[in-house]
Amino acid sequence: MTRIVVVGVGGQGVLFASKVLSEAALAEGHNAVMSEVHGMAQRGGVVMCNICVGCIESSLVGDGEADIIFAFEPMEAYRALAKANKGTRFVTSTSPVVPVVVSIGKMKYPDVEGLFNEIREITPKLTAVNADKLALEAGSYVTANSVLLGALAGTAECPVSKEKLLEVLKRIVPPKTVEMNLKAFELGLKYAKRH
Repeated sequence: MTRIVVVGVGGQGVLFASKVLSEAALAEGHNAVMSEVHGMAQRGGVVMCNICVGCIESSLVGDGEADIIFAFEPMEAYRALAKANKGTRFVTSTSPVVPVVVSIGKMKYPDVEGLFNEIREITPKLTAVNADKLALEAGSYVTANSVLLGALAGTAECPVSKEKLLEVLKRIVPPKTVEMNLKAFELGLKYAKRH
């Protein structure tokens, strides 16, 4: 059984990536259950999905139970730390989504490397990807979620094959964006395998 916590902010593709992961797991013949918490998703608020692959009882992931924390934003990766244990694999974007209170100078965004160092104190299994940079290399910023899916596929902990993830990705994305999303996925995969 693999317990995955997917986190990010509204508009980053958290629900999209969770759907790809869940459908790929089902296509491979695994039991998979998913739950979503939208929060203030439409206003840039927190979005979280729990996915359990290989179980049918519950999709809830308790504190210390996550096998994978799949984060689209560094601060959200840090906020999910309570779900981690020493064996948890983190796959996260290094690109912050700056909240309004930070952009108007009321608060300061934490040092990203400092957040990652705190994660490393719990587990050394951290794959931090500049998803925005690789997405632009693939052709569009909106493919950052495909970059991160590729990075997850490049880890030993990913519970589904890269082939099934690609199969579902091709089917779900709009036809005119298939090539760009596949390129983004491959860039993320190569990055994870190198690091």
